[in-house]
Amino acid sequence: MLIRPYCPADEAAVIDLWQRCELTRPWNDPRKDIARKLSVQPELFFVGEANGQIVASAMAGFDGHRGWVNYLAVAPECQGQGLGRQLMTHVEQALRSIGCPKLNLQVRAGNVRAQSFYEAIGYGQDEVISLGKRLISDQH
Repeated sequence: MLIRPYCPADEAAVIDLWQRCELTRPWNDPRKDIARKLSVQPELFFVGEANGQIVASAMAGFDGHRGWVNYLAVAPECQGQGLGRQLMTHVEQALRSIGCPKLNLQVRAGNVRAQSFYEAIGYGQDEVISLGKRLISDQH
């Protein structure tokens, strides 16, 4: 898999990937999420390509205190081949290179498969409660 920065021509393929991986939600418009990412640290938005097709994605960021990763996706037909691990290693290296001391991520409650994946690559559950507040609605 070739890991490279996202480019605008990737939008439809990335959204299709996210939908096939069941990452999209009605309250998060994927096109708006992409546009927002492209306005802040676009160099930390990565895609994985194999045989000319986008088979993976990861959207990372660093706020000066912690790094975050969102939309880690591997095409269902490519899962179990180490591509997620490869992409996360790339994300970690990119964040480390800009001085990021810790990477955080959130996994939806009940997504045992994702939790197991992250545990297998060295992530552990922090003793925190995740809180959120929507500031801009993506719904019409």
